[in-house]
Amino acid sequence: MRDDFLRRCDTIEEAYEFMLAYAAQGLSGDAGSQSGGQLREFLTRAAAALTGIGDVLAAIIERERLEPAARYRAYGAVLDRDARDSLAAIDLVLSQPSISSQIVDNLNASIHLRALLTDLFLIDEILKSQAASVEGRT
Repeated sequence: MRDDFLRRCDTIEEAYEFMLAYAAQGLSGDAGSQSGGQLREFLTRAAAALTGIGDVLAAIIERERLEPAARYRAYGAVLDRDARDSLAAIDLVLSQPSISSQIVDNLNASIHLRALLTDLFLIDEILKSQAASVEGRT
């Protein structure tokens, strides 16, 4: 479960990094450019990674009996909400016939996407430190 969660996090972060580079190119659309085709691939992979990520975290919380469980579940609800909001924005962008650098720049600036990335950074660090403390006890 943790590996699935970490792969999803990596996929989302890689997409964001690519989107930053794409936004800086000043393209009027994605048609006919190599980076435009890659953009749609990165966004599609990010959308797939976002789908159900809250459920994956919930499964980790339950399977590993993380404590205090209520606080982990509350945070899981925040992550799930931010993931669904970010997914809605990504899906909207993907539905456009042409995706300009300006559209991607606005997506990058979206408070939903920024909140999601911060959520992922925080829980990733907590899970890593928690795993390290468990390993230290064995």
